[in-house]
Amino acid sequence: MGFRTAAVKRQIRIVTYNIHKCRGLDRRVRPARIAAILGELDADAIALQEVIGAGEGGPGQAAEIAASLTGGYSVHFGENRRLHGAAYGNAVLSRLPVRFAKNYDLTWARRERRGCLRLDVEPWPGVLLHIFNVHLGTGFLERRHQARMLLSDSLLRRIDLQGPSVVVGDFNEWTHGLASRLMRTHYRSVDLARYLGRTRTYPGLAPFLHLDHFYFDERLGLERFQLCRTRQALVASDHLPLVADFSVAGERPAGATM
Repeated sequence: MGFRTAAVKRQIRIVTYNIHKCRGLDRRVRPARIAAILGELDADAIALQEVIGAGEGGPGQAAEIAASLTGGYSVHFGENRRLHGAAYGNAVLSRLPVRFAKNYDLTWARRERRGCLRLDVEPWPGVLLHIFNVHLGTGFLERRHQARMLLSDSLLRRIDLQGPSVVVGDFNEWTHGLASRLMRTHYRSVDLARYLGRTRTYPGLAPFLHLDHFYFDERLGLERFQLCRTRQALVASDHLPLVADFSVAGERPAGATM
């Protein structure tokens, strides 16, 4: 007997957060505080920027944060440079099965080394989601170069990307520059005014810029979006966590459970 199929919406929660080396506005370096904030968000995947990795005998901030969270998060780190003897870059924590991970170099000229960390996760059997965690440079010409690298055939436009993609992180775009224009040509973006009633999120205490972004392709539906602006988050970093719930349309046997 054949199974009838029914379209379903399956959701995944992703967070992007520039943790500023876990150094808060009170000048205290406290990974446990970052972990407490993230623990309230219950995300499936967490993209972190400005993370100090393993070095000098320590496990690194991403590993320390993941160890404090429930749900069994795996840690994937993309080192871009060394900082005071330790690795430094982006990280993604995932409680979903990870099928592939790679860090791409986005460095331009002699500017600070930058990168994009790719993580392919499998939220449900047979469904692959590509997560790209980005931290672009602060220079105008630098970001133009990095935007073209991102949208090249060797990164976001690779022919081997089989599933939908989400591109998140700190784009450091102080104005509506080339990086924003190129990304919006190929991806959908979050309408901050619709979801937050404002168009700026940085810095947390008195926002006047939009640096942190979610870009996603048309195969994903944005179900919910929020800015975590708790008292603790306002102190823990100069950035605030952004949280998005995406739906993935799929087919399953009618009456099957998920």
